[in-house]
Amino acid sequence: MAIEQFIANEVKSNDVVLFMKGTPSFPQCGFSSQVVQILDYLGVPYKGLNVLESDDLRQGIKDFSNWPTVPQLYIKGEFVGGCDIIREMFQAGELQQVMKEKGLPVKETA
Repeated sequence: MAIEQFIANEVKSNDVVLFMKGTPSFPQCGFSSQVVQILDYLGVPYKGLNVLESDDLRQGIKDFSNWPTVPQLYIKGEFVGGCDIIREMFQAGELQQVMKEKGLPVKETA
């Protein structure tokens, strides 16, 4: 139960949280890297949590969201999706819209 409480606390206390393999400065899988690139491009502050540091966290986040893969992105406490969903939302402009609606600063792009 401790890992579930840790995850719930991180999701609640940070506006944007990315559970990923590696860190934002050193992603350790291509999918995590893609989501980091999107978030960095948008200029949105976020917290990256490395699931490779703990087997409990790696399995715990999958159980928490009932989603089988990592990375997983949470915005304002809500699970948004993994790499494919985030990429599709970004390309369609939906991710930027969700962030703006939730009051998050998004860099305006040309």
